[in-house]
Amino acid sequence: MNAKTIGIIIMVIGLVMTLYTGFNYVTREKVADIGGIEIIADKDNTVSWGPFVGIGVIVIGGVVLLTGRKNSSG
Repeated sequence: MNAKTIGIIIMVIGLVMTLYTGFNYVTREKVADIGGIEIIADKDNTVSWGPFVGIGVIVIGGVVLLTGRKNSSG
């Protein structure tokens, strides 16, 4: 993969991160274990970031794209 392709991929990831600022996932935790009986509860977890993180990733992808073009033409 050349720098141009990597830069475009990074920019697309940044765009997705800007549009979707997080995701949720569920884990199972053992609440109690009494003899042969286990009580398990689902716990919601959230991973989130600000839209500026996505914009920063887009900028980084643009830098990779432009420096890759500069290096490949010279």
